Amino acid sequence: MNTLSRLFYGITRLIWRIAKPITVGVRLILERDGAILLMKHIYDRHWYLPGGGVKKGETVEAAARREVSEELGAELGDLRLVGVYTNFCEHKNDHIIVFSCDDFVLAGETDREIECFDFFRFDSLPDGVSPGTRRRIGEYVRGDGLPVVGPW
Repeated sequence: MNTLSRLFYGITRLIWRIAKPITVGVRLILERDGAILLMKHIYDRHWYLPGGGVKKGETVEAAARREVSEELGAELGDLRLVGVYTNFCEHKNDHIIVFSCDDFVLAGETDREIECFDFFRFDSLPDGVSPGTRRRIGEYVRGDGLPVVGPW
């Protein structure tokens, strides 16, 4: 399964290089007792904030709730806007909306694309956190000027 998923991910990245799509995604900072939830996908080596793409006809809030429900079996309370970012890596015109939430329930059941997830103290993040995720966590911890608008 991992090999097939990695192959599909590689093909998708090739398509992005050719088509240069405009995409919209969401990420969530799920905080509990001074720790943040991070996860790894089966097709990537980095730790990320949970989230994913916004579907056609879906609000960003609905996408955030759907994605964490699908990926982690989570139900969210109130969401707060952390920032709106633009990313031109991987040949996409990608827009990412980041929310935070400290009122959630985790079922602990992951979907097939999630390798693992865990909570980490803000001051002791694991090796392999993606650069963009690390920047978003830093902005959140500092709290200066939230919400942020800028590059991913």
